Amino acid sequence: MKKTTLGLTLASLLLAAGSASAANYKIDKEGQHAFIEFRIKHLGYSWLYGSFNDFDGGFTFDEKDPSADKVNVTINTTSVFTNHAERDKHLRSAEFLNVGKHPQATFTSTSVKKEGENLAVTGDFTLNGVTKPLTLQAKLLGQGKDPWGGYRAGFEAAGTIALKDYGITTDLGPASQDVELIISVEGVREK
Repeated sequence: MKKTTLGLTLASLLLAAGSASAANYKIDKEGQHAFIEFRIKHLGYSWLYGSFNDFDGGFTFDEKDPSADKVNVTINTTSVFTNHAERDKHLRSAEFLNVGKHPQATFTSTSVKKEGENLAVTGDFTLNGVTKPLTLQAKLLGQGKDPWGGYRAGFEAAGTIALKDYGITTDLGPASQDVELIISVEGVREK
């Protein structure tokens, strides 16, 4: 009986210690240490790159228990930038992002799983008023104390979405149906 009680107590302490290592992080938007970028083939001849310059969010990170991890991001789609004013205006139109009706895109994770050295972050991605599941392949770049007394963790992630899945039906040609997402974020641990 004592061994069983001791075992259960020890297991409870280990579980509590594991969950205690989870921490919440705010994406470092103010320091501009976060980027949401994309690329799409232009007629199959070259890549067109762009970014969303205004977004916010955070994540929960537990290195020992990825299933406790969470990610929440809100993107202001009006901030789309491709280094070409007329194209950006077109991307904001009803033919693409329809920012007048849907000024934000969101990603809310539903599960995080360890896959070797990487993490598969699956969640609900809402764009242009349509919500679909999306899995991002993420990798921890590093973590530790910063020079200002805080603690940071940084990740990069990548994924692909099909335009038609989000109600964007403008025909850009067969080579331009999918958009690759390239994400790099640094978060500051909340106190």
